[in-house]
Amino acid sequence: MDTNDFMPGDDTIAAIRQDIERYEQERASAHRQIMWRVPVFLLSTLAVVALLAVWFNRLADPNEQWASTPHVFLYVVGAGFLFFIYSVAMRPATRLQRSFRDHLLPIVFGFIKDVRYVNGQQPGSFDRLPAEAVGSFNRQRFDDVVSGSYAGFSFELYEANLRQKAGKTESTVFKGIIVAFEAAAPFPGLLIATRRSNMVASFFRGIFGGKALEEVTSGNGTLDETYDFRTDNPTAALPLVQGRLAQALEWLGEAWPDEPARVALRGADGFLLLPVSRDFFELPGVSVPLDYKAHIEPIIADMASLLATAALVRKVNPGADA
Repeated sequence: MDTNDFMPGDDTIAAIRQDIERYEQERASAHRQIMWRVPVFLLSTLAVVALLAVWFNRLADPNEQWASTPHVFLYVVGAGFLFFIYSVAMRPATRLQRSFRDHLLPIVFGFIKDVRYVNGQQPGSFDRLPAEAVGSFNRQRFDDVVSGSYAGFSFELYEANLRQKAGKTESTVFKGIIVAFEAAAPFPGLLIATRRSNMVASFFRGIFGGKALEEVTSGNGTLDETYDFRTDNPTAALPLVQGRLAQALEWLGEAWPDEPARVALRGADGFLLLPVSRDFFELPGVSVPLDYKAHIEPIIADMASLLATAALVRKVNPGADA
């Protein structure tokens, strides 16, 4: 894939550079503001917390220690309030970056037809994501959400952080990019490819009340050690798992080496899940001058790579040649 094919034309680039020049003026102003706001806001808050701690100590029983329940409560509340105050102090920068990114991304993603960008909203396709592809979670957060059509198919791409909280323990179930796409040919049932683990069998039994999805294998020893393939239609799934899906997953292993990608096919819906730790489509902080080549072009290249990968995965069904 040549990412130059996805870059905007000269006129669009010229307009983007003008937008960057205007942003730079506002960025410099926002940077000057937060340089004094952050220390003033935080030091003022720390002073108030310290005074309250001294006051608590004077009112408390002489035998009561600083680590007693009232003091611990004050420290916890104070820490939370400090975080809130820091976000307030940074507000000129966060508002500027959010508004500029909302304006910029639909422009730089000009190769996407009917592109739509939102932030922090639950994607419409998320409810159709098979639970078997991610496991159990009760906390969810979404960042950037981009939708439109590319290479003749509709898609919805979003950054998701799915977590499971039980009591005081919270664990990450999935963090990364999810691409929901319109399948080139519907799969008659459910087929998922997830990272193999010792817990997978008990997980599927839990989902289906003791009746697990059937396991199929690709015949590729390395791939079968990495992936667990499960389906409710082995007859339809086997040609995919031993054919184009296996080839696509091998390629994904080279393109996304950190953690195995996951794939889910159900009917006309396809899902590609790419576990990644970094945030995509982010602009640098307001202390860093924005540069088109250094900061904007990589965002375009990332989106082009993600959609090209989804385009490959959606054609794993042998009936998708057309």
